[in-house]
Amino acid sequence: MTTEGRETMTSAYPATKFAPAEVVREDLGNGAFTLRSPQLFDIKVKNLSALLDRWASEVPDRPYLMERSQDDDVWQGVSYGEAHAQVQSLAAFLLAQGLGPNKPLLILSANSVRHGVLMLAAMHVGIPVVPVSVPYSLHDQTLAKLRHIVSVTSPGMAYAADSQAFANAFDYLGGEGITLLSDDGALTYDAALQTPVSDAVAVEAAKVDHQTVGKILFTSGSTGMPKGVIVNQEMMLASQQALVQIWPFLEVEPPVIVDWLPWNHTFGGNFNFNQILWNGGTFYIDDGKPVPGEIEKTMRNIRDVSPTLYFNVPKGFDMMLPVMREDAALRKAFFERLQLIFFSGAGLPDHLWEGLEELGVAERGEKVPFVSAWGATEAMLITCVHFPVPSADVIGLPTPGYELKFLPNGGKLEMRVRGPHVTPGYMNNAEKTAEAFDEDGFYLTGDAGRLVDQGDLSKGIYFDGRTSENFKLMTGTWVAVGNLRVALLDALKPIVSDAVIAGHNRNDIGALLFLNADECKSLAGRVDDLAGYASDPAVRAFIEERLSAYNAGQTGSATRVKRVLVQTDAPSVEKNEITDKGYINQRLALELRDGAVSELYEGSERVIASVKVHA
Repeated sequence: MTTEGRETMTSAYPATKFAPAEVVREDLGNGAFTLRSPQLFDIKVKNLSALLDRWASEVPDRPYLMERSQDDDVWQGVSYGEAHAQVQSLAAFLLAQGLGPNKPLLILSANSVRHGVLMLAAMHVGIPVVPVSVPYSLHDQTLAKLRHIVSVTSPGMAYAADSQAFANAFDYLGGEGITLLSDDGALTYDAALQTPVSDAVAVEAAKVDHQTVGKILFTSGSTGMPKGVIVNQEMMLASQQALVQIWPFLEVEPPVIVDWLPWNHTFGGNFNFNQILWNGGTFYIDDGKPVPGEIEKTMRNIRDVSPTLYFNVPKGFDMMLPVMREDAALRKAFFERLQLIFFSGAGLPDHLWEGLEELGVAERGEKVPFVSAWGATEAMLITCVHFPVPSADVIGLPTPGYELKFLPNGGKLEMRVRGPHVTPGYMNNAEKTAEAFDEDGFYLTGDAGRLVDQGDLSKGIYFDGRTSENFKLMTGTWVAVGNLRVALLDALKPIVSDAVIAGHNRNDIGALLFLNADECKSLAGRVDDLAGYASDPAVRAFIEERLSAYNAGQTGSATRVKRVLVQTDAPSVEKNEITDKGYINQRLALELRDGAVSELYEGSERVIASVKVHA
């Protein structure tokens, strides 16, 4: 669909009220400039605990954190009043165990009600929380990244729900003198809940202010070991204050979400988790995720709970869309109360946007807003969409409190940011902290952006790729990986679900393709595994035809994809090739699949070449 057509389709969103799209520009000279919101910005909340205090007082019986029971039959969890009481007891327990500002709490297991309450309890008394990516403990027998995290943070305690599942990690941590807490071990969560509330809880809680460290979140570590990002209370509060100023409808009706995004990432653990707490909503913890065999759980949960907001990564929408077209109950539950659809983590191909928008109009007779945002672990919610946008690569405008600097860099505009939402630095890593900021205190995001319309700033900002992902061909031509990936997925829809772009220091662009098994089944007319579909004549013919048609419309080597190689497996979660949020780590995938990249350029018979490439 053209940009002009998309603007017409999204000209009004009857169900949702957004703040006006306003921005102030200041030119710095030499092509550099800053953008900021004109809205006044003031955080009136002292810490996250103040929010829990409020809702426990005003709506003590409202469901807060919910999850499926062990037999999968019912939803169970805690109300705001119950969560408040448990936080007090758990905080007393953690203090009695000797934890404090310099003795953080590690959380190894996945999202759960107990994970959430324990996290709040630690932060209530100034104990930093270190949520760790689950694969670091379960899928790496060497525990290399977990060992690194321990060396950086010096934790006093580690929690995992199932001590047997995390036995390898627990053996290591116990050997380091770290106290082990679980649901089934020697020291149990249930026993911790029985701790009498001590005077020390009130004393330590009174000290927690904007500069208190709440969490240490680790980056993905795609190039070396992950860095520990210091997340203080001000960062978490600032992002939520900014959000309600541009999405004021959040304060009118308490949000209800069904969400799987992992809490060791800022998207799930800060943007989503804290959004529910800020607005007194209900968080249904989704036990699914966007991978085969797990996405079915997500769709079952949506059928049970009609969300008012829905957050996912593009891969999740890709897997849900074909099912939603056929499943009336899922479609009704998804759209019935929905105020907006939010995507992040990777670029969203147009066919997914258009498909979901069409289903929403058919189901409700009106458009449901499709929005996104841009941020980083180090800088939360830098920009956000709060106005109709023409395409999925528009990331909105700077949120209140932020100052966004654009600086010419290699033909692009590098984006840097300053404000209360930005980290003070990396844990025990002064060198990396110094490298992360410029002389004016702006954080170097490593991302590029450009204005949608130079004459109308209210149209927002296009995301223009990561400067670190982009590469040059042998000719010196720059390739914008993020934009190209989305365009290629649109061309090969719906058979291909993801792609890794290759071609650094080569004559032309190639790509490694990952298949959508459900769509391949329909095309091939049979059930098979990914390896079978990769060699299926109908699948290969479809890809060749679509690839050639795509290339026929390209006029330069920066966007033409001359060759592709279909992968016979899915991206590896264990190797962090696909992140916890469900999107491809381009740089790491190229490293892990260097043999496939070599095959791509060596004329293997498995390679599919475009037959209509310009000279």
